[in-house]
Amino acid sequence: MQLGGIETGGTKFVCAVGTEAGEIVARKSIPTESPAKTIAAVAEFFREHPDVGAIGIAAFGPVDLAPASPTYGYITMTPKVAWRNFDIVNAVRKATGVERIAIDTDVNGAAYGEHRWGAARGLETFLYLTVGTGIGGGGMANGRLLHGLAHPEMGHIRIPHDLIRDPFPGSCPSHRDCLEGLASGEAIRQRWNIAGEFLPPEHPAWALEVEYLSLALANFTLTLSPERIVIGGNVMRGLDWTILREGMRLVLSGYLQIPAILEQMDTFIVPPVLGGDAGVLGAIALASDAV
Repeated sequence: MQLGGIETGGTKFVCAVGTEAGEIVARKSIPTESPAKTIAAVAEFFREHPDVGAIGIAAFGPVDLAPASPTYGYITMTPKVAWRNFDIVNAVRKATGVERIAIDTDVNGAAYGEHRWGAARGLETFLYLTVGTGIGGGGMANGRLLHGLAHPEMGHIRIPHDLIRDPFPGSCPSHRDCLEGLASGEAIRQRWNIAGEFLPPEHPAWALEVEYLSLALANFTLTLSPERIVIGGNVMRGLDWTILREGMRLVLSGYLQIPAILEQMDTFIVPPVLGGDAGVLGAIALASDAV
């Protein structure tokens, strides 16, 4: 039996068929359009693979993940207006004819992929962050994906913001200068009127980025005590990882006297092993659990 995975995104859905070993045997990228048109294209892909016994969905959010909720499996108040209050689980089930459907957030999906086959193998407590157009976080605590009252919204924590040094008010429509509002790809674009991919390494944008991410990583480490932090997303391509690791160490000011912080920072803060496949492989891992 094969396993299906769907990673949903604002610009594209990535559909894949894979195996229990994490091998992707077929994939297709589908533009994110209206729910009806997008789900129809998803169904067309899976009709070509009738041996798929379960499908996992790593979905953009917010997503209702409470099994007892009447809106379990819905994408709720997303900024993507056409997708608000959309029952994606039952839509995929109905369109594909596959009964076993599992769902989690896109970042938890990526975290799960890295746990099963990538940078977090063998760990029980770790974080996965993505720093791209927005900032999101997921991960595991004691061997279980992070859930609670709702799913984590790590991109919206509040961090110190010196308005004299950085007068940019922030890009987040809800909180302005939360972590996402100060350090996301969209924040870089709005602050400097240019996308981060076009900024040279010496541009002051990167010093600010390191400062804000260092503060966030220190907060996450002190709060959740992860064994490792895996960071993906296109913004990270412009950062010097050595400077980021040292920045977090400086924020902690010697408080955590443990080898992972003092001597092994290059294995504590790491990029994803699975790269851009982490999300869709995590969706396949969710499908495996559904089986």
